[in-house]
Amino acid sequence: MHPKETVERALRLSKLGHNDRQVARLCGVSLGAVQKWRTGARRAAPDGRRFRDCPRCHGRPLDEEAYAYLLGLYLGDGHIVACPKGVYRLSIFCDDSWPGIIEAAAGALATVMPGSLVSRRRRNGCTEVKSLSTHWTCLFPQHGPGKKHDRAIVLDHWQREIVEVHAGPFARGLIHSDGYRGMNRVRRTVSGQDKWYEYPRYLFKNESADILRLYGEALDRLGVDWRHNNPNEISVARREAVLRLDGFVGPKY
Repeated sequence: MHPKETVERALRLSKLGHNDRQVARLCGVSLGAVQKWRTGARRAAPDGRRFRDCPRCHGRPLDEEAYAYLLGLYLGDGHIVACPKGVYRLSIFCDDSWPGIIEAAAGALATVMPGSLVSRRRRNGCTEVKSLSTHWTCLFPQHGPGKKHDRAIVLDHWQREIVEVHAGPFARGLIHSDGYRGMNRVRRTVSGQDKWYEYPRYLFKNESADILRLYGEALDRLGVDWRHNNPNEISVARREAVLRLDGFVGPKY
């Protein structure tokens, strides 16, 4: 068994961006050992679970604001995939048009699960921001087979408590994934002449009625007026409501 200091140094080097081979060479350990430490498959807890610094299993303090934002991202454009040896990969898919959101997603992953390496993979028109851990399903019990809109999405009591306190970051995560703030342009006929008017609005679109409901509840907590633009879309268009939501979200960047 390697000293705790060696394990911690290896994890720090991984977080700094070194690959597994580089970390193994710098720490003088095997490649397999580094891979086990990084993915959380290194020690078994008394309940048979692999040891990991999990807020749910081991009581580590959770950054609730970062978690609320990450939960919004996950419900919009994220998914969890089971990997070998009980490890799970949480991926958030971010449009390359918004590099700031890519950075924000990576930061949220690193803050919520600081012992796991965050990496990125370029896809066609988007970037997959991902992290491996044996405990992602502990933090996101909504994980399940199939698409989110084909199954019930219900928050656990501890998740509801976080979202109630941090409704702003939660709404920001949802909008950063499946919403946007843009200008709406409408035509009005005034004295026989067509005039065009523009005003900002937020739109959030999702095929899951449960996720739409969670977004609407968050807006209610924030004191933001909203309405269903379509059965699968929520609009925030009143001037005062847009200004208030700007204080919590703002345009994508």
